[in-house]
Amino acid sequence: MDFTFTEEQQAAVEAARAVFSGVEPDGVPSPALAPGAVAEDIDRPLWAQLATGDLLGLTLAPEHGGAGLDPVALCLVLRESAKVLARVPLLETCAVAMSLQRDGDPGLAAELLPRVGRGELVLTVGANGRTGHDAAELAVTAIRDSNRNGKDDGSDAGHDSDGSAWVLDGVQSGVPWAHSADWIAVPAHTADGRAVLALVRRTAEGVTLAEQVSTNGELLAEVRLDGVRIEDRALIGTPGAWEWLRALLTTGTCALALGLGETVLSMTSEYTGKREQFGFPIATFQSVAVQAADRYIDLRAMEVTLWQAAWRISTGTAGALPVAGDIAVAKIWAADGVRRIVQTAQHLHGGFGADTDYPLHRFHAWAKQIELSLGPAAAHEEALGDLLAAHPLG
Repeated sequence: MDFTFTEEQQAAVEAARAVFSGVEPDGVPSPALAPGAVAEDIDRPLWAQLATGDLLGLTLAPEHGGAGLDPVALCLVLRESAKVLARVPLLETCAVAMSLQRDGDPGLAAELLPRVGRGELVLTVGANGRTGHDAAELAVTAIRDSNRNGKDDGSDAGHDSDGSAWVLDGVQSGVPWAHSADWIAVPAHTADGRAVLALVRRTAEGVTLAEQVSTNGELLAEVRLDGVRIEDRALIGTPGAWEWLRALLTTGTCALALGLGETVLSMTSEYTGKREQFGFPIATFQSVAVQAADRYIDLRAMEVTLWQAAWRISTGTAGALPVAGDIAVAKIWAADGVRRIVQTAQHLHGGFGADTDYPLHRFHAWAKQIELSLGPAAAHEEALGDLLAAHPLG
């Protein structure tokens, strides 16, 4: 495999490092020091810097003011953001914007995407469904407005004069950054069982947000939709559109796990190289070195499986298994790997790992949130097994 990045992708990394160099993890609000959510809004100054650095339009087409790069470039930037615990909806905004550009209404894309690139709009997506255990699209219904109380025949007849064409009802739980977002992408299902993606204004009539708090202290929302009416152009019904967005969100989360893990292992290496026992740095002790080496192996496995999945999404290249197989492997390594890395870091740091004056506890909370977002590795192993059974290799 050749994972050499292009000059444009490498330039994106350098631009991201320049922006994130001003973020100090010590200054990131800590869930250990706040009784509820750590903050009510995203890091707006950092969001503005990302816009100024053209990083919010990284994956947008040139006609929308973007650089036209691919998901691999986005994952590279996400990796850098996680190294400093950047409190911005970079993944959600870019992923939804890419989905709108790829499968959405061209007119709506032309209206919204340039503003996204300039940092004027924040986008997010509900991907957890009602409970987090069922498919997200099953938690919300999308019914033709003219057929809300009758049979949905799938026709375009009966649109109201205000352009409303669909009515949404249901709940999406644990929606990140929803209180700060301007638009929320909501997966839903139609009367005939099709999975669709609805773009909803946060301030639309019938949308209510209930506060929820994540493991890392960030403010989430239970988004309830009660007869929310949207225009026909705000519903993306292209087959596979929601599945593609979900795959990109998952792969981007794996990139966050990788970036966070790299920083935590670096912190552990620095600490064990300075901390002495019996007159020697503890990094020279065999038991410490072996544990650190195992976590380095985790990182390299997380990295190679991430780029394989991101490359498949970016290029659409066929493989022995569907792209879901590569994503499952990346999720297995990211979910288990980031957990093992922070646990080892806590062990080797001793009491400093829990000291709120030391940044490791912040990384630990963010790692647990990422692990929970990805779901248990055992579930992904089962999904991978089903794919292998359906697509025998060799």
